[in-house]
Amino acid sequence: MTTTFETAATATPGPAQRPQPDAEVTAAVQDVARRSQTASRVLATATRAEKDETLHALADALVAASDEIVSANADDVARGRGNGMSEGLLDRLTLTGDRVVAIADALRELAALPDPVGEVVRGQTLPNGLRMRQLRVPMGVVGMIYEARPNVTVDAAGLALKSGNAVILRGGSAAASSNTRITAVLRAALEARGLPADLIQSIDVYGRPGGVALMQARGLVDLLVPRGGADLIRTVVEQSTVPVIETGTGNVHVYVDASADTATAVEIIMNAKTQRVGVCNAAETLLVHADAAARFLPVALAALSGAGVVLHGDEGARASAPGDVAVTPATDEDWATEYLAPELAVRVVDSLDEAIEHIRTWSSGHTEAIVTRDLAASERFVAEVDSAAVMVNASTRFTDGGQLGMGAEIGISTQKLHARGPMGLAELTTTKWVVHGDGHVRP
Repeated sequence: MTTTFETAATATPGPAQRPQPDAEVTAAVQDVARRSQTASRVLATATRAEKDETLHALADALVAASDEIVSANADDVARGRGNGMSEGLLDRLTLTGDRVVAIADALRELAALPDPVGEVVRGQTLPNGLRMRQLRVPMGVVGMIYEARPNVTVDAAGLALKSGNAVILRGGSAAASSNTRITAVLRAALEARGLPADLIQSIDVYGRPGGVALMQARGLVDLLVPRGGADLIRTVVEQSTVPVIETGTGNVHVYVDASADTATAVEIIMNAKTQRVGVCNAAETLLVHADAAARFLPVALAALSGAGVVLHGDEGARASAPGDVAVTPATDEDWATEYLAPELAVRVVDSLDEAIEHIRTWSSGHTEAIVTRDLAASERFVAEVDSAAVMVNASTRFTDGGQLGMGAEIGISTQKLHARGPMGLAELTTTKWVVHGDGHVRP
């Protein structure tokens, strides 16, 4: 099965197949990047109030244009359905009036958050009288390459604006109509506020070669964030000369420990798997301690099956399933798969050690959860599981910038440098050292 946000026939090609840009496309994308650099300088002196008022203006513009955005999105959804896109991915692509309002509300929530720019990370006066401070400053120009997620167009624009950056968007063909309309609305709202429209630019018109040119625009683009399926992320990481923050796929696990309360565990796995299946923080594998299997699995598997979840299980899981619940034999492919669909792999393990080892073997490093009433087990799980987020007695669906009080996010980073986990405002800044002296010279 394909794990990208396009169908198998149109999936993002790997590094060997990806079309290279010609000189004209390269020059055009570099010109976009230069205009982004110029536009970003306007934000260098913008106050928080100015940026927050602009975010509210962008939100109002989106709501006012809701009908035309939803109409453009309907074209994308129809095309995706015709191309065989899965229901989970179609859900992620789809915009409704309520979803446009929610996206706009996320911009208003961003406006309410503290501005990271200018924050003093650390500072002191040295023995020689020099006063030094390390300040948060914008990255400058941030590139986004993503698939079938029109909400990312708004999230990326809002986060970039609040953190003082210009953004260049490459949103992919699956959401082309939606992204074109949304970008036009946002750019017009910027101009109405007296700000450069080039703070938000799209290079979708240049297709995949344009994306490659963006990856190769080192010195013009300061940071590149890929967000999408495994093929897309791997391609960007392997081909980019621009610094990349890797937002990995979500092969997410929920482990039900021996001491777990059955009702609590069922509620958590149902939320983690079924609330929204096509998202990276949805559970893909359920691990159950053997001592809890007999009381937990019959209830949980019946509930999951009743919700339309296709189940793949090991021998222990199949033995615990009620007679009317179908569980097909699980293979290594199931343990490795980010389904992004109403499917779940289920395994019975003999110990906490075996659960942790399974996660170490198959996890993508996104989010893992333990359901337990044993404090020692939870502390071991937190200490030994090496993922960007670890949940204790909570759904994996909370790995989200908005849910964690960070406002919108530009992605979930699964790498360990600079940023890890939900990437909000602070993660789109770097630092600058400012040193004040009084005629000091180095001895």
